[in-house]
Amino acid sequence: MPSINPRINVVCEKPLYGAIAEIAARDGASLSSVAHDLLLESLELREDIALTQVADKRATGFNHAAALTADQVFG
Repeated sequence: MPSINPRINVVCEKPLYGAIAEIAARDGASLSSVAHDLLLESLELREDIALTQVADKRATGFNHAAALTADQVFG
């Protein structure tokens, strides 16, 4: 049954292809599913990096004296 999801064709170097093929063979998965999972992991890591940068920026400007206590917030 053909997939209804959009497709991306990727050209990669032989070592990269070999690494993906090795993972697929080891896991008993298709090249496509391994590439898909690796892309998802990469996007999640990039998101984590971006969120860490936001958190670091906020942390440098955090004022403990002006911060609310848990009792003040939750009553």
